[in-house]
Amino acid sequence: MDPGQPRARLGTGVGSSSSHASLANMMDDVEGGDGYVAKRYNPNARKGNHPHSSSSQLARMVVDGKALALGALVAFLVVMMLAVRSSYTVVLVLSACVASLAFAGYLAQWVLAKDEGSADMTEVSDAIREGADGFFAVQYSLIAKLAAVLAVAIYVIYSVRALTREQEAAGLTRQTFAWLTTLSFVLGAVCSAASGYVGMWVSVRANVRVAGAARRSAREALQIALRAGGFAAIVVVSMTVLGVSVLFTVFSYIFDVGRPGGMSITELPLMLVGYGFGASFVALFAQLGGGIFTKAADVGADLVGKIEVGIPEDDPRNPAVIADLVGDNVGDCSARGADLFESIAAEVISAMILGGTMAKKANLPDATGFIMFPLVVHALDCLVSAAGIMSIGGGTRNSKEDPYDVLKGGYKVAMGLSVIGFGVSTRVMLWVENVPNAWLHFYGCGIIGMVCAYAFVFIAQYYTDYKYPPVRIIAEASTTGHGTNIIAGVGVGMESTAAPVLVISTAIISAFWVGQSAGLTDATTGLPTGGLFGTAVATMGMLSTAAYVLTMDVFGPIADNAGGIVEMSDQPESVREITDMLDSVGNTTKATTKGYAIGSAALASFLLFSAYMDEVESFTGKPFKVVDIAVPEVFVGGLLGSMIVYLFTAYACTAVGRSAQEVVTEVRRQFKERPGIMTREEKPDYSRCVSIVAASALREMIKPGVLAVSGPIAVGVLFRYVGMATGQELLGAKAVAGMLMFATVAGVLMALFLNTAGGAWDNAKKYIETGHYGGKGSDAHKAAVTGDTVGDPFKDTAGPSIHVLIKMLATITLVMAPMFLD
Repeated sequence: MDPGQPRARLGTGVGSSSSHASLANMMDDVEGGDGYVAKRYNPNARKGNHPHSSSSQLARMVVDGKALALGALVAFLVVMMLAVRSSYTVVLVLSACVASLAFAGYLAQWVLAKDEGSADMTEVSDAIREGADGFFAVQYSLIAKLAAVLAVAIYVIYSVRALTREQEAAGLTRQTFAWLTTLSFVLGAVCSAASGYVGMWVSVRANVRVAGAARRSAREALQIALRAGGFAAIVVVSMTVLGVSVLFTVFSYIFDVGRPGGMSITELPLMLVGYGFGASFVALFAQLGGGIFTKAADVGADLVGKIEVGIPEDDPRNPAVIADLVGDNVGDCSARGADLFESIAAEVISAMILGGTMAKKANLPDATGFIMFPLVVHALDCLVSAAGIMSIGGGTRNSKEDPYDVLKGGYKVAMGLSVIGFGVSTRVMLWVENVPNAWLHFYGCGIIGMVCAYAFVFIAQYYTDYKYPPVRIIAEASTTGHGTNIIAGVGVGMESTAAPVLVISTAIISAFWVGQSAGLTDATTGLPTGGLFGTAVATMGMLSTAAYVLTMDVFGPIADNAGGIVEMSDQPESVREITDMLDSVGNTTKATTKGYAIGSAALASFLLFSAYMDEVESFTGKPFKVVDIAVPEVFVGGLLGSMIVYLFTAYACTAVGRSAQEVVTEVRRQFKERPGIMTREEKPDYSRCVSIVAASALREMIKPGVLAVSGPIAVGVLFRYVGMATGQELLGAKAVAGMLMFATVAGVLMALFLNTAGGAWDNAKKYIETGHYGGKGSDAHKAAVTGDTVGDPFKDTAGPSIHVLIKMLATITLVMAPMFLD
């Protein structure tokens, strides 16, 4: 920062009534003028004048909170009573979820008890919080409207769909099935939205506390960011398990599961697919909207601020800096919470379906253990991840310790406890009397998944951490210009797809054959039948520490925001060095968790594909185990699936580009028309950039989202009628199966490339900023900034959205499968 220059106060630009009114009005225009956001996004929300500071409003909030808590308690007691009637395993799972939520409450209390730093820090943090709250409210209102339309469509479709023989025998009617599936969809959507809000809620409150702690020690700042991330992660995983468990309990009661004349427990998991679809639907739009917002602001701020004007990152003179910091919260934190929620929901439901199918084929006397096992594993996930989080204390002040090694230490604790807990759970839940060693085979499948997870963490670190050669290669290429930086980054990104694919391939095949050799056989054919469930258990093993992995993911944007607050509040360079170090580690953890997420998405998609095959077989009563891609229509379905992935990626990246162009134009205009900004005599109009990015993100997220939802339905319905016209049985279902296979393969490779290339470009820039190749402001640094801006939509918009896309394509086919049948 320029010494000796007068520093204009932040409040004159961020808190101006006209600026905030323009944002509120813009959001009301997008939303239809309901005025909701104008109330939430209050220009006077500052210390001493906060809209919630009056005693009457505080009293109202206390009363509302007590009423809400009382209602939740009554509902929980009712569910627990029903759970006792259903299964004691459900009681234990629900109890673990409540204990985990209580622990999350402790973490939140601990974080919020920390000081908020200086008045300037709080002022910046308030502006970020208001922008994030305003955008979240409008974005999710729009998502709610889209979800309402889809809920009506689901009800109509299920009102005329066929039922399985078992469902009819249990007395289930089409209207009842339609209502329950629609309600499951709505519950999944609501819980996914709540998960997104939790991620954002903690990040906008923890950022200033991390910045304040950085004035004292790096370890204290790290601990606050980690525990804040832990709060979000534990809540997300607990809510996922809680939602599925509640639905399972209520449906068990409604259909008298396990009682004479009631529905078989093996049929119940198919009733839950609406929940997974609702979670995926919200997660996709949350990831798209948040990703477009954060990267359009980031790219616009960097292109003008760093390259054209030559000011540092997060410099308060940059008109787009607040929009950039808001984007960290609505994109990286909020969207990632919804993303992980739907990942676990999809994996749990598909594993329950496969477990029920296997138990039915093997004619096991009690299938409860195989169906409930995924819920037990993820309840355990919360407990072991909590231990990993608490294992990282704040006692040392060693400034030379590597923060990433500290975070990995907690991960190792969580992983070690998970290995032990997974073994105990497998023995208790999957023990079969006539095949007493089967549980050992399934435990081996879980270990395979855990090894796969650890391999993904290391591979992602290798390709995105500047301690290793790939990132340094990109940094060195920056010395010869912008073009060579781009070429090197693309090369590293493409190379990075090889190792993860080998790991995934090895895991799927190994887990399948270990499960196949468990000794469980089909009661009708006598053939082994544990292979697919073995891959399901491997996926559970990989996700058995998902809460800790999400903790590391949320850590990243909190640290990034803290760095911005430090820069904008004019803190000493030593403080900025600490937040820069944490931010660099955060880039690596984000890349690591994205690699982990795409690996789990690949395994979960394989499970969902298998569950889709089982569902078609259940509804038609005909074998549906093999899909022949040599059939032209099936092959074309596969090509269309791959096309959806590439077209979706194009839409997402182009959306960021168009939005960023608007930001660049606005930032250039402010610098040109208000020269006092550069001399610190004038304050930028931050809210104008926030308004532009918010409106653009809400507009641009619609097209790729509609493509993802409508694509598989169009393929299935089209080829269903082609099959009817040409006499090819179940052609619609087969073409959709081909689409799922090809889309999963293309999506996994594309996401790996985008995530890794973007993370590597970002850390190559940070490596140069540490003083290598000329440091900040050098030609190499400018080239690295170009690479970083290219990588921004890769790693934070298109790449993470593809994680959700490939799972949503599978969940939507599960829900809409009857539309594809003859």
